[in-house]
Amino acid sequence: MSQKELARYIDQSVLKPEFTDDDIRRYIKEGVDFGCATVCINPSSLPIAQELTAGTETGICVVCDFPFGDSTTTSKVLQAKEYCCTYPIQELDIVANFGWIRSHRWDDVTADIAAVVSICHQYGTEVKVIFETDALTVPEVRQACECAIAAKADFVKTSTGFLTGHENHGATPEIIQVMLDTCGDRIKVKGSGCIRTREHFLHLIDMGIDRMGVGFRSTPIVLGYKPQA
Repeated sequence: MSQKELARYIDQSVLKPEFTDDDIRRYIKEGVDFGCATVCINPSSLPIAQELTAGTETGICVVCDFPFGDSTTTSKVLQAKEYCCTYPIQELDIVANFGWIRSHRWDDVTADIAAVVSICHQYGTEVKVIFETDALTVPEVRQACECAIAAKADFVKTSTGFLTGHENHGATPEIIQVMLDTCGDRIKVKGSGCIRTREHFLHLIDMGIDRMGVGFRSTPIVLGYKPQA
């Protein structure tokens, strides 16, 4: 694949809360210049992202209730509606309540996701559901995928990159395989977290992954761009 084709697998992450406006502009522009599928941003960055992605092939992916997913369902829906009504976003990444997943409250998990999916789909916005897989067991990951499928989400996703109190492994081939095996062709799979080498990136593509969240520092590395002298 060409670098341009490989870039279409990437949502470039521009999510650090300490970023200045200049930082946000720089890394969104880099994602656009690389030709990434989207730039993944915090809601407060939406005006900048709308400006810099206009007329390009790079879309906007905004995070919702990030990184904990612990807001009420009503709050999540209101957040999602605001983003979809105000800005032409293509995708929204919502954090599932992984405390509920660990408590095996499967009906509540499904209903929480479905409420956000319903409002987003009214505006043509695809929804990716983040499970924070490093905090879950493999059976919990499998069942969480089933919840997202039942809720009619568009993607399932591994990690926020902001988990504390657990080891962070992110999109390992092992957990991606679990998700691919569980999901089949019923929903797409996005890997995020700890994708920092070209070898890892290409291996996940070979496995059949649909999208990857890659940090702004790692995008040129996984795409094979040589550092400037």
